[in-house]
Amino acid sequence: MTHLLDVNALIALGFMAHVHHDRVAAWVATLGEDDVLATCSITELGFVRIAPQARLAPDVATARHLLEQIRGVTRPPFVRLTDEVGVDALSAWADTPAATTDGHLSALASHRSARLVTLDEGIPGSFLVPR
Repeated sequence: MTHLLDVNALIALGFMAHVHHDRVAAWVATLGEDDVLATCSITELGFVRIAPQARLAPDVATARHLLEQIRGVTRPPFVRLTDEVGVDALSAWADTPAATTDGHLSALASHRSARLVTLDEGIPGSFLVPR
């Protein structure tokens, strides 16, 4: 199965100092050899934008390098999902500005036969990383 990590899950996996790193890393450790982790343009850009803002990385260049490292060494392997899903694919539940990115990622995961993985409760059809 392909598991599309949302921005929060990707950041938690990438930074040991993140409060949910152990939670996400423990879940990743349970995945089998048929599983694949996934990013997309939105999650990668979110990682590179938020990591320096949250002082998890000193700058964008460092955050980009760390993302490349995570994608290269994490097992199961990572793939990048191409994103041809438009705003017309947003579900009715994504009816506030705050829900649009989650709604888009959910639609992308569905379109690519993947599962959206998150730390956020309340995203219909997503997989909430266990505590």
